Amino acid sequence: MLKTLILVVLSINLFAITNQEVANKCEAVMKGFKSSKSQMQMTLINANKQRRSRDMSMMTLESSKGNKSLMTFLSPADVKGTKFLNHEHINKDDDQWLYLPALKRVKRIASSSKSGSFMGSEFSYEDLSSFNPKKYIFKGDAKVGTLNGKKVYIGERTPKSKNSGYTKEVSYVDAKTFLIQKVDYYDRKHELLKTATFDKYNKIDGKWRVVQMTMVNHQNHKKTILVWKNEKIKLHLRDKDFNKRVLKR
Repeated sequence: MLKTLILVVLSINLFAITNQEVANKCEAVMKGFKSSKSQMQMTLINANKQRRSRDMSMMTLESSKGNKSLMTFLSPADVKGTKFLNHEHINKDDDQWLYLPALKRVKRIASSSKSGSFMGSEFSYEDLSSFNPKKYIFKGDAKVGTLNGKKVYIGERTPKSKNSGYTKEVSYVDAKTFLIQKVDYYDRKHELLKTATFDKYNKIDGKWRVVQMTMVNHQNHKKTILVWKNEKIKLHLRDKDFNKRVLKR
Protein backbone atom coordinates (compact mmCIF):
# COMPACT_ATOMS: atom_id res chain seq x y z
CA MET A 1 0.00 0.00 0.00
CA LEU A 2 2.81 2.40 0.95
CA LYS A 3 4.71 1.51 -2.23
CA THR A 4 1.65 2.25 -4.35
CA LEU A 5 1.14 5.60 -2.61
CA ILE A 6 4.78 6.57 -3.24
CA LEU A 7 4.43 5.68 -6.93
CA VAL A 8 1.29 7.82 -7.21
CA VAL A 9 3.04 10.80 -5.58
CA LEU A 10 6.05 10.38 -7.86
CA SER A 11 3.85 10.21 -10.97
CA ILE A 12 2.06 13.40 -9.93
CA ASN A 13 5.39 15.19 -9.46
CA LEU A 14 6.63 14.00 -12.85
CA PHE A 15 3.69 15.73 -14.54
CA ALA A 16 3.93 18.93 -12.49
CA ILE A 17 5.07 22.06 -14.28
CA THR A 18 5.94 25.37 -12.66
CA ASN A 19 4.39 28.67 -13.68
CA GLN A 20 7.87 29.85 -14.69
CA GLU A 21 8.27 26.86 -17.01
CA VAL A 22 4.86 27.49 -18.60
CA ALA A 23 5.77 31.14 -19.20
CA ASN A 24 9.11 30.18 -20.77
CA LYS A 25 7.36 27.76 -23.13
CA CYS A 26 4.80 30.45 -24.04
CA GLU A 27 7.59 32.77 -25.04
CA ALA A 28 9.43 30.05 -26.96
CA VAL A 29 6.50 29.11 -29.22
CA MET A 30 6.02 32.76 -30.27
CA LYS A 31 9.71 33.58 -30.87
CA GLY A 32 11.61 33.49 -34.14
CA PHE A 33 9.49 35.71 -36.42
CA LYS A 34 12.44 38.17 -36.63
CA SER A 35 10.31 41.07 -37.90
CA SER A 36 6.79 41.63 -39.13
CA LYS A 37 4.45 43.98 -40.99
CA SER A 38 0.67 43.87 -40.90
CA GLN A 39 -2.52 45.86 -41.20
CA MET A 40 -4.62 46.13 -38.06
CA GLN A 41 -8.16 47.04 -37.20
CA MET A 42 -9.14 48.32 -33.77
CA THR A 43 -12.84 48.20 -32.87
CA LEU A 44 -13.99 50.16 -29.82
CA ILE A 45 -17.29 49.01 -28.29
CA ASN A 46 -18.87 51.10 -25.54
CA ALA A 47 -21.24 50.02 -22.77
CA ASN A 48 -24.22 50.59 -25.12
CA LYS A 49 -22.70 48.25 -27.77
CA GLN A 50 -21.96 51.15 -30.12
CA ARG A 51 -18.94 50.53 -32.34
CA ARG A 52 -16.13 52.66 -33.77
CA SER A 53 -13.37 51.30 -35.99
CA ARG A 54 -9.83 52.44 -36.63
CA ASP A 55 -7.38 51.18 -39.23
CA MET A 56 -3.66 51.02 -38.58
CA SER A 57 -0.42 49.58 -39.88
CA MET A 58 2.02 47.78 -37.59
CA MET A 59 5.72 46.93 -37.76
CA THR A 60 7.67 44.90 -35.19
CA LEU A 61 11.35 44.03 -34.85
CA GLU A 62 12.32 41.09 -32.66
CA SER A 63 15.36 41.40 -30.39
CA SER A 64 16.80 39.53 -27.41
CA LYS A 65 17.18 42.93 -25.70
CA GLY A 66 13.49 43.74 -26.18
CA ASN A 67 11.22 44.08 -29.22
CA LYS A 68 10.55 47.35 -31.00
CA SER A 69 7.22 48.23 -32.61
CA LEU A 70 5.71 51.10 -34.58
CA MET A 71 1.95 51.58 -34.99
CA THR A 72 0.54 54.15 -37.44
CA PHE A 73 -3.14 55.16 -37.52
CA LEU A 74 -4.53 55.40 -41.07
CA SER A 75 -8.20 56.23 -40.44
CA PRO A 76 -10.60 57.76 -39.48
CA ALA A 77 -9.58 61.38 -40.02
CA ASP A 78 -9.53 62.36 -36.33
CA VAL A 79 -6.66 59.93 -35.58
CA LYS A 80 -5.00 59.67 -39.01
CA GLY A 81 -1.24 60.16 -38.82
CA THR A 82 -0.98 59.39 -35.10
CA LYS A 83 2.01 57.13 -34.45
CA PHE A 84 3.02 55.05 -31.44
CA LEU A 85 6.58 53.81 -30.98
CA ASN A 86 7.55 51.26 -28.32
CA HIS A 87 11.07 50.20 -27.36
CA GLU A 88 10.76 47.28 -24.97
CA HIS A 89 13.32 46.75 -22.19
CA ILE A 90 13.79 43.69 -20.00
CA ASN A 91 15.09 45.23 -16.78
CA LYS A 92 13.35 48.61 -16.83
CA ASP A 93 10.15 50.22 -18.09
CA ASP A 94 9.72 50.46 -21.86
CA ASP A 95 10.45 53.68 -23.73
CA GLN A 96 7.24 54.82 -25.45
CA TRP A 97 6.42 57.83 -27.63
CA LEU A 98 3.21 59.08 -29.22
CA TYR A 99 3.25 61.42 -32.24
CA LEU A 100 0.22 63.72 -32.41
CA PRO A 101 -0.13 65.19 -35.93
CA ALA A 102 -2.54 67.95 -34.86
CA LEU A 103 0.14 69.33 -32.53
CA LYS A 104 3.05 68.22 -34.73
CA ARG A 105 4.93 67.03 -31.71
CA VAL A 106 6.18 63.84 -30.10
CA LYS A 107 4.93 63.08 -26.60
CA ARG A 108 6.95 60.75 -24.40
CA ILE A 109 4.78 58.45 -22.29
CA ALA A 110 5.94 58.67 -18.69
CA SER A 111 6.41 55.42 -16.77
CA SER A 112 3.83 56.60 -14.26
CA SER A 113 1.28 56.89 -17.11
CA LYS A 114 1.72 53.37 -18.55
CA SER A 115 -1.54 52.20 -16.96
CA GLY A 116 -3.50 54.87 -18.85
CA SER A 117 -5.82 54.11 -21.78
CA PHE A 118 -4.18 53.90 -25.19
CA MET A 119 -6.09 56.10 -27.67
CA GLY A 120 -9.38 55.65 -25.79
CA SER A 121 -9.23 51.85 -26.01
CA GLU A 122 -9.39 49.26 -23.24
CA PHE A 123 -5.72 48.51 -23.84
CA SER A 124 -3.28 50.42 -21.68
CA TYR A 125 0.18 51.51 -22.82
CA GLU A 126 1.50 48.73 -20.61
CA ASP A 127 -0.54 46.14 -22.54
CA LEU A 128 1.14 47.06 -25.83
CA SER A 129 4.47 45.57 -24.82
CA SER A 130 5.16 42.00 -25.94
CA PHE A 131 5.04 39.26 -23.31
CA ASN A 132 8.42 38.56 -21.74
CA PRO A 133 8.71 36.24 -18.69
CA LYS A 134 11.68 38.22 -17.35
CA LYS A 135 9.34 41.13 -16.57
CA TYR A 136 7.30 39.06 -14.08
CA ILE A 137 7.62 37.11 -10.84
CA PHE A 138 6.28 33.54 -10.90
CA LYS A 139 5.71 31.25 -7.94
CA GLY A 140 4.76 27.59 -7.56
CA ASP A 141 3.29 25.02 -9.92
CA ALA A 142 0.65 25.75 -12.52
CA LYS A 143 -2.86 24.50 -11.88
CA VAL A 144 -4.58 22.31 -14.45
CA GLY A 145 -8.06 23.24 -15.67
CA THR A 146 -10.21 23.46 -18.78
CA LEU A 147 -11.19 26.43 -20.95
CA ASN A 148 -13.52 26.08 -23.92
CA GLY A 149 -13.01 22.32 -23.85
CA LYS A 150 -9.20 22.57 -23.84
CA LYS A 151 -6.83 21.48 -21.09
CA VAL A 152 -5.05 24.60 -19.81
CA TYR A 153 -2.40 25.57 -17.30
CA ILE A 154 -3.61 28.31 -14.96
CA GLY A 155 -1.03 30.42 -13.19
CA GLU A 156 -0.40 33.77 -11.52
CA ARG A 157 2.30 36.26 -12.36
CA THR A 158 3.20 39.57 -10.73
CA PRO A 159 4.67 42.45 -12.78
CA LYS A 160 8.10 43.54 -11.53
CA SER A 161 7.56 47.17 -12.57
CA LYS A 162 6.48 49.44 -9.73
CA ASN A 163 4.59 51.49 -12.34
CA SER A 164 2.38 48.60 -13.42
CA GLY A 165 -1.36 49.15 -13.16
CA TYR A 166 -1.78 45.50 -12.16
CA THR A 167 -1.18 43.75 -8.85
CA LYS A 168 -1.39 40.34 -10.52
CA GLU A 169 -2.28 38.62 -13.78
CA VAL A 170 -3.79 35.15 -14.14
CA SER A 171 -3.01 33.38 -17.40
CA TYR A 172 -4.71 30.41 -19.07
CA VAL A 173 -2.34 28.55 -21.41
CA ASP A 174 -3.19 25.72 -23.80
CA ALA A 175 -1.45 22.65 -22.33
CA LYS A 176 -0.79 21.20 -25.78
CA THR A 177 0.42 24.18 -27.82
CA PHE A 178 1.49 26.55 -24.99
CA LEU A 179 -0.37 29.38 -26.69
CA ILE A 180 -1.92 31.87 -24.26
CA GLN A 181 -5.73 31.68 -24.38
CA LYS A 182 -6.77 34.21 -21.74
CA VAL A 183 -5.35 36.61 -19.17
CA ASP A 184 -7.22 38.19 -16.23
CA TYR A 185 -5.82 41.50 -14.98
CA TYR A 186 -6.30 42.68 -11.38
CA ASP A 187 -6.05 46.39 -10.54
CA ARG A 188 -4.24 48.10 -7.68
CA LYS A 189 -7.22 47.40 -5.42
CA HIS A 190 -6.77 43.67 -6.18
CA GLU A 191 -10.11 43.64 -8.05
CA LEU A 192 -10.67 42.06 -11.47
CA LEU A 193 -10.27 44.88 -13.98
CA LYS A 194 -9.94 43.37 -17.45
CA THR A 195 -9.78 40.10 -19.36
CA ALA A 196 -7.85 39.59 -22.57
CA THR A 197 -8.87 36.66 -24.77
CA PHE A 198 -6.68 35.50 -27.62
CA ASP A 199 -9.47 34.55 -29.97
CA LYS A 200 -7.47 33.28 -32.92
CA TYR A 201 -3.93 32.32 -33.88
CA ASN A 202 -2.45 31.59 -37.29
CA LYS A 203 0.79 29.95 -38.37
CA ILE A 204 2.78 32.12 -40.79
CA ASP A 205 5.94 30.65 -42.28
CA GLY A 206 6.03 28.13 -39.43
CA LYS A 207 5.57 30.70 -36.63
CA TRP A 208 2.50 31.24 -34.47
CA ARG A 209 1.02 34.75 -34.66
CA VAL A 210 -2.02 36.29 -32.97
CA VAL A 211 -4.84 37.09 -35.43
CA GLN A 212 -7.54 38.40 -33.08
CA MET A 213 -7.51 39.59 -29.48
CA THR A 214 -10.30 41.04 -27.33
CA MET A 215 -9.90 43.13 -24.19
CA VAL A 216 -12.98 43.38 -21.96
CA ASN A 217 -13.14 45.91 -19.13
CA HIS A 218 -15.33 44.48 -16.36
CA GLN A 219 -15.59 47.78 -14.50
CA ASN A 220 -16.78 50.12 -17.28
CA HIS A 221 -18.34 47.38 -19.49
CA LYS A 222 -16.41 48.45 -22.59
CA LYS A 223 -14.34 46.27 -24.90
CA THR A 224 -11.76 46.63 -27.65
CA ILE A 225 -11.08 44.12 -30.42
CA LEU A 226 -7.77 44.00 -32.29
CA VAL A 227 -7.51 42.12 -35.61
CA TRP A 228 -4.25 41.59 -37.52
CA LYS A 229 -4.51 41.25 -41.32
CA ASN A 230 -2.11 40.36 -44.15
CA GLU A 231 0.80 39.83 -41.79
CA LYS A 232 4.23 39.05 -43.21
CA ILE A 233 7.21 37.98 -41.12
CA LYS A 234 10.99 37.53 -41.45
CA LEU A 235 11.37 40.81 -43.31
CA HIS A 236 14.46 42.99 -43.66
CA LEU A 237 13.53 45.57 -41.04
CA ARG A 238 16.31 47.28 -39.10
CA ASP A 239 16.77 49.34 -35.95
CA LYS A 240 16.73 52.57 -37.94
CA ASP A 241 13.13 51.80 -39.00
CA PHE A 242 12.17 52.21 -35.33
CA ASN A 243 14.18 55.33 -34.55
CA LYS A 244 12.36 58.17 -32.81
CA ARG A 245 12.92 60.30 -35.92
CA VAL A 246 10.48 58.19 -37.97
CA LEU A 247 7.58 59.55 -35.92
CA LYS A 248 7.66 62.94 -37.65
CA ARG A 249 8.12 61.62 -41.18
